[in-house]
Amino acid sequence: MLRRCLLALYHPRNHYILHLDAEAPDSDRAALAAFVAAHPVLAAARNVRVVEKANLVTYRGPTMVTTTLHAAAAFLWGEGRGKGADWDWFINLSASDYPLVTQDDMMEVFSELPRDLNFLDHTSDIGWKAFARAMPVIIDPALYMKKKGDLFWIPQKRELPTAFKLFTGSAWMVLSRPFVEYLIWGWDNLPRTVLMYYANFISSPEGYFHTVACNADEFRNTTVNHDLHYIAWDNPPMQHPHLLTLGDWDGMLASAAPFARKFRRDDPVLDRIDADLLSRAPGMLAPGGWCVGEVPAAGGNRTGGDDPCKAVGDAAHVRPGPGAARLKRLVTSLLSEENFRPKQCKVA
Repeated sequence: MLRRCLLALYHPRNHYILHLDAEAPDSDRAALAAFVAAHPVLAAARNVRVVEKANLVTYRGPTMVTTTLHAAAAFLWGEGRGKGADWDWFINLSASDYPLVTQDDMMEVFSELPRDLNFLDHTSDIGWKAFARAMPVIIDPALYMKKKGDLFWIPQKRELPTAFKLFTGSAWMVLSRPFVEYLIWGWDNLPRTVLMYYANFISSPEGYFHTVACNADEFRNTTVNHDLHYIAWDNPPMQHPHLLTLGDWDGMLASAAPFARKFRRDDPVLDRIDADLLSRAPGMLAPGGWCVGEVPAAGGNRTGGDDPCKAVGDAAHVRPGPGAARLKRLVTSLLSEENFRPKQCKVA
């Protein structure tokens, strides 16, 4: 699934960091690195990195946040000496995510946006999470052990913080480079202080980034209240979202979101996304304006033939398709007068 997602998301002007949990077999990590090194386009562009010194990641634990920050720091560092690559947004995805638009579609729409925008689904109305997540004190053994273990709870509960206001929301986000720099370099102490607090917080990825952004004077007015994902929940909602199938097709398209989750491995709906939305043949890269060969029409059904993306032509050439129109419609709505400022870090 990770390889498939990478091929569907690939563009030579993007940068990618792939992380497998430290408990994954070394053979899996080596195979992933070998796959990247053997692919003619990925290897030539040198823009896909596999994390060799992997992290233990505990579900619902703060190690999910530290691993995300690790990737963000690596993007800023680039190839060394602190001189990172030229990029504008940081997007976190898992192997159970999948794109609903091409990268040409994304670039066409995002090229027209202010570079300081942060797409974070967020609210200060934490409701039941105050008692169930913010007040308990938990320990994530993956912070200090070589082998993974379950989270464990301290019997005492703590009060809600008064030094900053808690926000919560989706763990999936699109963060601006200025905000990522603030998280990593922290020219005031807020990012570190909040990180220390969330080290003992259940499901900290659903709150850390949101709380920092909405409590920082420099960034609270840069938030867009959306995670740019289509996620379907059962009623009543379960711990994990509904697994998407062909029955969710209309909902995914109507959402106009550029990403969706969660998918089963090789579910037939992924084949339809490849064919109808990405014009991507099995095992091939999702084509774009950068491809040297003849690219099928955007939205066309491509099932085989020669790979048009065997080599990189003009990497700056963008050929948007119908996905760009859908995404632009969503972004225009999110930045409208009635949605942007009124839903921005609002204190309930």
